[in-house]
Amino acid sequence: MAPRELLLGAWDAALAAVHARRVLPPHLPTPPAAGRTLVLGAGKAAAAMAACVEAHWPADAPLAGLAITRHGHGLPLARIALAEAGHPLPDAAGVEAATRAQRLVASAGAADHVLALISGGGSSLLSLPAQGLTLADLRTVADGLLRAGAPIDEINCVRKHLSATLGGRLAERCRAPVTALLVSDVVGDDVSTIASGPFAPDPSSYADALDVLARWRVPAPPVVLDHLRAGAAGRHAETPKPGAACFARVDHRIVARGRDALAAAADHLNTRGIRAVSLGDGITGEAREVARVLAALAGEIRHHGQPWSAPVALLSGGETTVTVRGNGRGGRNGEFLLALALALRGMDGVYALAADSDGIDGGGDNAGALFAPDSLARAAAAGLDARALLDDNDAYRFFAAVGDLLVTGPTRTNVNDVRMVLVA
Repeated sequence: MAPRELLLGAWDAALAAVHARRVLPPHLPTPPAAGRTLVLGAGKAAAAMAACVEAHWPADAPLAGLAITRHGHGLPLARIALAEAGHPLPDAAGVEAATRAQRLVASAGAADHVLALISGGGSSLLSLPAQGLTLADLRTVADGLLRAGAPIDEINCVRKHLSATLGGRLAERCRAPVTALLVSDVVGDDVSTIASGPFAPDPSSYADALDVLARWRVPAPPVVLDHLRAGAAGRHAETPKPGAACFARVDHRIVARGRDALAAAADHLNTRGIRAVSLGDGITGEAREVARVLAALAGEIRHHGQPWSAPVALLSGGETTVTVRGNGRGGRNGEFLLALALALRGMDGVYALAADSDGIDGGGDNAGALFAPDSLARAAAAGLDARALLDDNDAYRFFAAVGDLLVTGPTRTNVNDVRMVLVA
């Protein structure tokens, strides 16, 4: 089988393994004896998760609620309302939906059951500004942290302390038992970080949020700094911490994670005669730095047969970051692949695929891209300077020109990135 088809087949297997239709049914609770089941979904997988609940829920059991997902990632739902909102930056639709979500949770009585369907992207989609703050304040801070290349756990630390819904705030408002089913897109699968943990205890503080803004030199609006300083001084209530009574009613269960996707991709490759080596789903750091490391490892395999002999595929997941210095278009997976191409310098027999499992890499319309040994040569023939494009954070233009963008549309799942480097 050709390398490109091998990689695309492994990608399809990875996505199928972490879709709601595969992972959710075994974890669905039974309907409460007397009360209602109220669904609150938030994240890029929310629509698919809500559709799965509807498909498996008894017709005579009360079911209602709200699923909030990214614009364009919705699905038709019959019993659960759907809202689409902004990501990665919150928008007015998200504020409206988060307000509805807060009211929904607060309406649940002790005889009811809240079924929370949480996935990556929920931090933006559930953004409800804390008192005294505006949507513009939240957008400014989130954009600054994203452009600075801050890691997601630090971004979400700040988000929690600017929000009325994140960092366990919804658990505080809920009197009913909560079953929270999570599709994890974060390294370490920390429930307090996935979608900023709306039903999870938050170990971070206002002071921590101030430290994050200072460390990444983000010029936050004065009203944001005043809010965080007031919280650090005890003039605002902190997010609920581990051990708070409200969490005794909450049961968190992770139903899909990055390593599940990698395992499925590995199975696909192994059964086709390619040794698949998983480097884990916890890879972080600057995308171009990660690319240089994997390029060096691929070179060792290709030229010296160490530490494995070809054919071998190096699989990894997690979330790299990009410090934006240019004005181009492209996400972290495109940046990784373009840096990998430059580091490999046309090395024979090395192919790669890198993509975000939600179907959107950064702000583009592609999930990611593929790379082949002749990618640099094809780009040069088209008049492109690969190094200049990388310096301008413009990987999208490179891979579009050589016809190697991976365009899937919304996948309606989200376990972060899948990277595969195949040494044939």
